[in-house]
Amino acid sequence: MAKFQYRMQNILNLKQKMEDMSKNQYAIAKAVVDSEDEKLSLLYEKKENYEMKLRSSVSNQLIIVDIMHAQQAVKTAENHIVTQKQVVERAKTRLEIARSKMNEAMIERKTHDKLKENAFLQFKNEIVQIENKEVDELVSYKYNKSSEEM
Repeated sequence: MAKFQYRMQNILNLKQKMEDMSKNQYAIAKAVVDSEDEKLSLLYEKKENYEMKLRSSVSNQLIIVDIMHAQQAVKTAENHIVTQKQVVERAKTRLEIARSKMNEAMIERKTHDKLKENAFLQFKNEIVQIENKEVDELVSYKYNKSSEEM
């Protein structure tokens, strides 16, 4: 019996590897975005703590130096937050690029999978046609042989 061999199997294998690589790159980009988001959350928490410290400094004792330090800490935290937001946006942009590359690789792999499937169906149809032809030849041979005997 004939064995099915997809003639573009090496291309399909390459597309599968490319898809796996793009999935890995997407996962890395996603991890970076999550990490940067976590850093941003921590910065918001720090800012909140500094604001609470500022409020307590203003309400408890009017020590100007402590109030100025607390105000400076809040401003510094706000600057860090702005910078971190930019980092998060750049990471999200890279994530979106990685996602689009991953989708593109998946589409290419699926296309080649479909081509392989179609080639396999064509192969099966050819096998069925060959078997039918052999059966027809066998039947006609037996029929001709039986008619000659009569």
